[in-house]
Amino acid sequence: MNELDDMRLFVRAVAAGSLSAAGRELGFSPAVGSKRLTRLETRLGVRLLQRSSRRLALTDEGALYHERCQAILADIDDAEAELAQGRQQVRGLVRVTATVAMGRRCIGPLAAEFMRRHPEVTVQLSLSDSLVDLIEDGFDCAIRIGGPQDSRLAARTLGPNRRVLCASPAYLKRRGRPRTLEDLAQHECILQERIATRRSEWRFEPRDAGVASGPQAVDVTGRLVTDNGEQAHDWALAGLGLVRRSVWDVVEELDDGRLVELLPEWAGTSAPLQLVFPSRRLLPPRTRLFIDAVARKFESSRDQARILPPAPVVPKKRK
Repeated sequence: MNELDDMRLFVRAVAAGSLSAAGRELGFSPAVGSKRLTRLETRLGVRLLQRSSRRLALTDEGALYHERCQAILADIDDAEAELAQGRQQVRGLVRVTATVAMGRRCIGPLAAEFMRRHPEVTVQLSLSDSLVDLIEDGFDCAIRIGGPQDSRLAARTLGPNRRVLCASPAYLKRRGRPRTLEDLAQHECILQERIATRRSEWRFEPRDAGVASGPQAVDVTGRLVTDNGEQAHDWALAGLGLVRRSVWDVVEELDDGRLVELLPEWAGTSAPLQLVFPSRRLLPPRTRLFIDAVARKFESSRDQARILPPAPVVPKKRK
């Protein structure tokens, strides 16, 4: 068991940023922590951390070992958590953050169902299109586009995040339908930016190898600018311009005709949809169960086929 304890110390020191902080969390002095880390490095025959009075830095060997340790310790904790769940009622607070659109459309209804299944659990859902610090702000998990940039966080991929270009029938009747990417320069585009601007660059990737050789960038203009995705969504429904949105955010409107997908042979560049959370070893059973519920929702959703449709087959031009 000493080996496992030393692995826990190593992983905790990386997450906390210092041996002193890791020692306080695990209940021993900095001197004991330093001795145990040295013992681990001696046993492995490599240096895992570069240590100074101010910070710790992983060596290349340390980075590889850290990744494997996280997985091993997570598996052990998973097994213990499963046993604990069978002995006691899951209870407590789960704090979740998501974008406004994702929260209202997906995570909010899921949270309500989760609480019905677990009456001793409380879910606090914070909706914001701004990026929050999970550790500093005390959140248990977040649904984000793209992976974590923080080594203290882990991620679980929920699926691809295809972005679509769309507009309302009223707008298309008034301004016409773009047939090529170049046509976008002649249209009113709804810009989602944090700084007021009338110009932006939209990047697209071909969804069929016969369309183009690679990504394309298009300069677009618009008089409506917002940093809130729901507002951009509402403006598009009101017929005020073209908008780019994640397909899960507009799938209902595309189904019922309130919005029309444009240039389906092109997809807006995007990163995968991921569920981000602090180091798995520290997750209480209630948080682990909530994360599993979110993952199941995206894996088995009846909307999955619509959210992630196959790329359209674009006929090639005859020579």
